[in-house]
Amino acid sequence: MKGKREIKRGREREREREREREREREREREREREREGGGGERERERERERERERERERERERERERKRERERERERERERERERERKREREREERERERRERERERERERERERERERERERERVRERERERERDRERESDREREGR
Repeated sequence: MKGKREIKRGREREREREREREREREREREREREREGGGGERERERERERERERERERERERERERKRERERERERERERERERERKREREREERERERRERERERERERERERERERERERERVRERERERERDRERESDREREGR
């Protein structure tokens, strides 16, 4: 695959060769006019026509260049749009990650709360157990004293 610079240099060389051929043809026509003895009106008309043709060719070349420039500008715009899209995507992912992290944190907090609740429940059970134990001891004491 040729690089852009090689293609451009190739086109430049081609245009240079074309200009050289044109100059050669011009010199040939000049010699022809001298042989004819001044050429005349027809030759001048042909020369004007060739000049107009060269001008049209230059205009077409400028138009092609403007077209290439517009295409490059559209390509740059598409690239900027892709970059903005990638940025929006990264931001969405970042927000999503933070949201999941907060959710996990809330879940851990709920789990700790449930654990504290279970601990309080176990403490209440132990307290009731100690209460029953004291009741049995008092009952036992009364029975002994009653005897």
